[in-house]
Amino acid sequence: MKDGIIKVAVGTPEVRVADCVYNGEQAAQLAQEADALGAQLLVLPELQLTGYTCGDLFLQPTLLNGALDALAKLLERTKDTDMVVVAGLPVNHRGKLYNCAAVCQKGEVLGLVPKTNLPNYGEFYERRQFTPAFDGIAEISLWGRTVPFGKKLLFSCEELPEFVLGVEICEDLWAMSPPSISLAAAGATVIANLSASNETVGKDEYRRRLVTGQSARLVCGYLYADAGEGESTTDMVFAGHDLIAENGVLLGESGKFTTGLTVSEIDTHRLSFERRRLTSFPHVEGEGFLVIPFSQRMRETTLTRPVSSSPFIPSDPRALARNCEDILTIQAAGLAKRLTHSHAKTAVVGVSGGLDSALALLATVRAMERAGRPRTDIVAVIMPCFGTTQRTKSNAEILCERLGVQVRVVDIARAVEVHFSDIGKDPENQDVTYENAQARERTQVLMDISNLTGGLVVGTGDLSELALGWATYNGDHMSMYGVNASIPKTLVRHLVAHEAGKTGDAQLKKVLLDILDTPVSPELLPAKEGEIQQKTEDIVGPYELHDFFLYHGIRWGCPPKKVLRLAQYAFGEEYDRATILHWLKNFYRRFFAQQFKRSCLPDGPKVGSVSLSPRGDWRMPSDASAALWLSQLQSLEEEG
Repeated sequence: MKDGIIKVAVGTPEVRVADCVYNGEQAAQLAQEADALGAQLLVLPELQLTGYTCGDLFLQPTLLNGALDALAKLLERTKDTDMVVVAGLPVNHRGKLYNCAAVCQKGEVLGLVPKTNLPNYGEFYERRQFTPAFDGIAEISLWGRTVPFGKKLLFSCEELPEFVLGVEICEDLWAMSPPSISLAAAGATVIANLSASNETVGKDEYRRRLVTGQSARLVCGYLYADAGEGESTTDMVFAGHDLIAENGVLLGESGKFTTGLTVSEIDTHRLSFERRRLTSFPHVEGEGFLVIPFSQRMRETTLTRPVSSSPFIPSDPRALARNCEDILTIQAAGLAKRLTHSHAKTAVVGVSGGLDSALALLATVRAMERAGRPRTDIVAVIMPCFGTTQRTKSNAEILCERLGVQVRVVDIARAVEVHFSDIGKDPENQDVTYENAQARERTQVLMDISNLTGGLVVGTGDLSELALGWATYNGDHMSMYGVNASIPKTLVRHLVAHEAGKTGDAQLKKVLLDILDTPVSPELLPAKEGEIQQKTEDIVGPYELHDFFLYHGIRWGCPPKKVLRLAQYAFGEEYDRATILHWLKNFYRRFFAQQFKRSCLPDGPKVGSVSLSPRGDWRMPSDASAALWLSQLQSLEEEG
């Protein structure tokens, strides 16, 4: 439960139709297994204590009493755990029968939630036995204790206020207006669905889309427990297709025609953060809901859910290829519109032989093609200086040649030396002025060539550099349209690789692959024996770590201690705790200190879930203090 993460389970026990003793025992065994795994919530299928396919036997008092006896035994077997168990059974209330979910903890029923939408079509005849949920909240007596009964019940964890449970049952999700909508609006962050969905061809994929889609719409965790082995096969077959989703992402899924547990973790803090961020997410205060508190001891939940070390990179190669194509198209569409609107005669791109400028040039080529203009309307400017190596200069020249763009080579060394003389700068002192003067001279050259050719300067800086402030103010920080502005460094590599894989030009492919193999560097310090001396990741840290920090710390608002925990889990033994903590401190220090550069960024297209544009996703005062964040990291460092 620490960091807002709870371990959850959905389970399909084997059932015997109408054998409540057997079914209760199977539920209890599954509950014990879930508790042993550290689960704080277990959801069982619809009418599991009787079996869903009992038909008119549901009208028999013997079955109804047997279901209550099975529930009592389940309560007895789970009274020594604080895990919440949600079990399905029929309940008789004031002469009517309801298909219910019993929310149980510590040997007690916290509440009973009846099903709202009863299917009475096709193979389903629930209205023959059951009554739909009524409006309002009633009370029912179970073993001498009064229990809340109604569809507007919420169950809230006292120790973790972000963990609020709501319940709906099977068809409720498939209906036009599922109860989970109002439950989420009233504060539920986790929805349990007790289901008995029979299996037909292709239904599993529809069910999967339904569950993940609802979790996305409601920004919630969604737990779907499906009936399976042992249900009557007279007219239907049940597959026990269990699902766990969070905000549109499928975290866990059982195989079909299996029994047992599916376990994962729900991050309630992350869900709450996203709801705060989305001002369109509704909140209905009160509105007739009853909030029932429960208590669970705080403990650290062992992570098993996927946490990618490259959160901006899809693990599926096909999804990655689609994303790359989409991103390049977005870049090209944005730049083509800007070129057309500004009546620019040329697009001017500084090409260094590095990754970012290669991507910017590739996107510019696409933009010109989209605008129906020749590639020769692109002016690629190569500006060697003190740190430029033959490798990068040669790669820049070959890249421009193979892409068929105009090329201008402007050696800026003499101009920078004159500038040093003008400002009284000792060129032997290779300090920040030594470096930044080169970056600003390059930007001046680009701007003046754009004036000379009636053009527009295309920026090359990426999202990771903007997050770290790894850009020279009014140097490479500035352009007229930044096509890479919302693309993290780890993704830049894949975009260039994507283009290399597509091209039929062997020489172009070769040079792109060599650019991918070149160390990331601004090349502002003299090379040693022809090799790059200044390697960015040696100075600011590994970009794969910084992109991870950016995603979890900024996009999802995770506190530094949680970012550290997730990073340790995601990167395993690749980086030890001390290394991750060192670069995490550096990330927060730089992120706060360098906001002034982001406050005056050029325009550029948003392509993914993270952008630092001051006109879009990120608004932050340039003089905000990092003290709280760094203090938390300092305490973690002292803990060792």
